[in-house]
Amino acid sequence: MSSTFYIRAGKRLLDLAVSSVGLVVLSPLLLLVAVAVRLSSPGPALFRQVRVGQFEKPFLIWKFRTMRQSNSGSLLTAAGDSRITPLGRWLRKSKLDEFPQLFNVFRGEMSLVGPRPEVPLYTAHYSAQQKEVFQAKPGITGPSIIMDEEELMAGQPDKEAFYLSTIMPAKLEIDLAYCQNVRFGGDLRMILATAGRLGAKLGSVFGVATASTKIHLSKVQGEKGR
Repeated sequence: MSSTFYIRAGKRLLDLAVSSVGLVVLSPLLLLVAVAVRLSSPGPALFRQVRVGQFEKPFLIWKFRTMRQSNSGSLLTAAGDSRITPLGRWLRKSKLDEFPQLFNVFRGEMSLVGPRPEVPLYTAHYSAQQKEVFQAKPGITGPSIIMDEEELMAGQPDKEAFYLSTIMPAKLEIDLAYCQNVRFGGDLRMILATAGRLGAKLGSVFGVATASTKIHLSKVQGEKGR
């Protein structure tokens, strides 16, 4: 990974600025979601799990808990997993479960944009070339989020084998390309694109019609009136 001012200092300044403002502005929402998680099912509001960060340093990632507490079961989650609570399905669909990772960004364990962090069980399978992703801090969002892992694994009889042989290598290929070209402009576009997708997801979850849906409905109504 090349060394530029943005990589050395600018990226961290951006992370601090956005995560600080985000935590303050979103604090009422975060508190509301935390209370809802605690009341909806037994267990803590937050889920913490060891992930592998920059330079292969382990850290605890924070998320809102979306699954029932269990000491068994796969580390992988496919669409339709019975362990996911009703509220958890809503949080995962809206991506609100990821918001506590702003704490990880503020603490310097993660960045706003970067490769998504993996658990040690699976990073143990990385090749020497794939381990180049550890040169960058893991991100809340990143280029590999375009892959809907849960949907891809849903119909697989051996989800872990499919993840290791197909999904993980594809994600790493995308993330390695990002690590070779980390730029402020690219990160900013990724943040804005993610914010746009998040807004669309929240709109869908809350039943808010998009402009395109409204246009489509008006056309249908017009045709019926002819």
